[in-house]
Amino acid sequence: MKTNTALLLVAVLAMGATFVGNTFAEDKQLSDINVVIKTSKGNIEAVVYASKAPVTSANFLNLAKRGYYDGLKFHRVISDFMIQGGDPTGTGSGGPGYKFEDETNRSLLHDSAGILSMANADRGKRAYSNTGKTNGSQFFITHGPTPHLDGMHTVFGKVTNGQDVVNKIKQGDTIETIEVLDSTDLLFEATKDRVAEWNKILDKNKK
Repeated sequence: MKTNTALLLVAVLAMGATFVGNTFAEDKQLSDINVVIKTSKGNIEAVVYASKAPVTSANFLNLAKRGYYDGLKFHRVISDFMIQGGDPTGTGSGGPGYKFEDETNRSLLHDSAGILSMANADRGKRAYSNTGKTNGSQFFITHGPTPHLDGMHTVFGKVTNGQDVVNKIKQGDTIETIEVLDSTDLLFEATKDRVAEWNKILDKNKK
């Protein structure tokens, strides 16, 4: 009888712990974050998928809030494919001074126009392997579906308004600034070690 009572008590405590754990997880669940990419051709509104690609999102939003993208050119534009920016050298080989891993997700696909995705320098890797570590600051926005990029490049957002602006952008047009509309506090807390590491490098490179 005592054994049965003890087992029942353990079961009740376990259920309570699970409930508390789930409640905590729900309270701390990351929300997607809205931004406005202001360009020389107009504004592009987008949502950044912090809930599904938190490391990639933290990188992009941290750079945006630091003003890293301000004044940078769209250095690569391919008609009916995509526009690419985020390189401070404007050559396609520049970046923030650090690299980080892929964060591909089978639920985040290059399945439409307006997909925000990371440019990288990986070749020959297996799709969705997340073995690549050449992401930096360069990103692209698609003109239409590009399924051949699925699993090879990290999708981290989508245009919600202003795809016409994306379609008007030519090589040499600029990003004036990227305005972050929602709080990044929870995201930056969840990725604080990475953000601190990146900021240390960015601060060093500014000197």
